[in-house]
Amino acid sequence: MISEVVKGIAGPLFGLVDSLFTSDEERAAAKLKLMEMEQRGELETMRVQMSAILAEANSKDPWTSRARPAFLYVIYIIILSALPMGILSAFRPDMATEITLGVNAWLSAIPDALWTLFGAGYLGYAGARTVDKLKGGQK
Repeated sequence: MISEVVKGIAGPLFGLVDSLFTSDEERAAAKLKLMEMEQRGELETMRVQMSAILAEANSKDPWTSRARPAFLYVIYIIILSALPMGILSAFRPDMATEITLGVNAWLSAIPDALWTLFGAGYLGYAGARTVDKLKGGQK
């Protein structure tokens, strides 16, 4: 029952548990222990990742501590530029089309790996800020 749901490292070990233990209670206890060990490993990995993000955010060097927020502000400006482009398209649709094609070509030239990095950085920054606020840190 449990082995059907669990994936990852503990999943393949469940077959071994079934062959080593004879009673259902022993099997269940061993499988629970495996799941707890796997979960602690994942939580430890997350802790290490978050500590790196928090160390960067709490750095005394303004270039280090402000790099991620500054990048996000640039992205926000790009997104908010859609408002004046909508107004421009009402008065000069040809110019708005040319600008849109140019921006689209520029954004398409950015490699997928950089978009992935942006997503990871954004989520990491938001997560680190949330953890910091929950712990009573900066507002």
